[in-house]
Amino acid sequence: MEGKRNLFVAREGIPFLILCAVAFGVSLRFQNIVFVVISVLMAMVLFLVFRDPRRDIPASPLGVVSPVDGVVVDIDLTDKGVMQGEAHVVRIRIDNLGTYTARAPVEGKIMDLRSVNGDRVVDYRTNALWLQTDEGDDVVLQFHGYRFGLAPKSFVRFGERVGQGQRCAYLRLARFAEVHLPIESKILARKGQTIAAGSDLIAKLPHA
Repeated sequence: MEGKRNLFVAREGIPFLILCAVAFGVSLRFQNIVFVVISVLMAMVLFLVFRDPRRDIPASPLGVVSPVDGVVVDIDLTDKGVMQGEAHVVRIRIDNLGTYTARAPVEGKIMDLRSVNGDRVVDYRTNALWLQTDEGDDVVLQFHGYRFGLAPKSFVRFGERVGQGQRCAYLRLARFAEVHLPIESKILARKGQTIAAGSDLIAKLPHA
């Protein structure tokens, strides 16, 4: 499933590219070669930062796809994750020149991290996205290491359904992404592996 998207760049980057285009036009008008070169270079850098390429989503309905472009730096177990209880954690260092938008690891419903689910209280003191599959498996996408204090920005709402590999958030120069998975999941990713958002499988859920 693909959300509404621009063919070339994330929507959040369009105003900056328009500004570069205006600067380029003004520089040409006044024949200022230095500013022409600067505006072109700025446009190239911004295009690389905000690029949002199409991705082929694998035919694995309950597989878990990578949410970001990057390198797997750690695969571990935790009992202090966003969701209470023991879980696998796949930690990914985000590629600075990778896609600007994060993608949903699984198909499911966006849940409210501030909610209380039975006797399980969810810790919401973090920037994270909680998805619950139709089978009841919980997958949490969490971000760390914000540059310039800019936390990733979700553009999906609580209660909304998203497809596997669907665009769900602007990364905004975050450095790391973590995917928290049920303890029964089968981890497919390997430490040191380079992975692409929406295309590469990193795990299989226990119901798959």
